[in-house]
Amino acid sequence: MSDSNFEWDANKNRLNQRKHGISFELAQFVFLDPRRVIARDLFHSGYEQRYYCIGQVGDGIMTVRFTYRDAKVRIIGAGYWRKGKVIYERENKIHQ
Repeated sequence: MSDSNFEWDANKNRLNQRKHGISFELAQFVFLDPRRVIARDLFHSGYEQRYYCIGQVGDGIMTVRFTYRDAKVRIIGAGYWRKGKVIYERENKIHQ
């Protein structure tokens, strides 16, 4: 996808890949899911608003933490986290 509307810190990208096995290049695809869920991160950062985008990428439900900076989506972290999957399934009325 590699769109100029996305950016991230290269070091955070490498750390995220080591910790969660997800590159930020792959994480961009969560925004393409037409059933994605966007939620505000109410508990982080006092100086800028942060958000979660939860959507399907491949066979899994990925959660991407991000903010907006200079009209770009800045990816902060990404992973296949259980809580994001629960929210996605609830919001999309998916019963498993």
